[in-house]
Amino acid sequence: MKKTIITVVGRDTVGIIAGVCSYLAENGINILDISQTIVQGYFNMMMIVDTSGSSKSHNEMTDELKVLGEKIGVIIRCQREEIFQSMHRI
Repeated sequence: MKKTIITVVGRDTVGIIAGVCSYLAENGINILDISQTIVQGYFNMMMIVDTSGSSKSHNEMTDELKVLGEKIGVIIRCQREEIFQSMHRI
């Protein structure tokens, strides 16, 4: 299993979750865990996904999600799980 952490942040608007989840489904990326909240009109979502079913490289997925985020008005970032864990070790 190849896990990636995806974060989505921006002003809350209709269709953010639908846009991101549609991209993931179309590319064979499975959502393993998801957390989403809205605080004073700001949307925040964190997902752990399994990319092993996708034919896209990590860089392709990252670039395409960045473009999608610009289109829907949010910032989307992707990090491989092992890098995320290394950065957050105490």
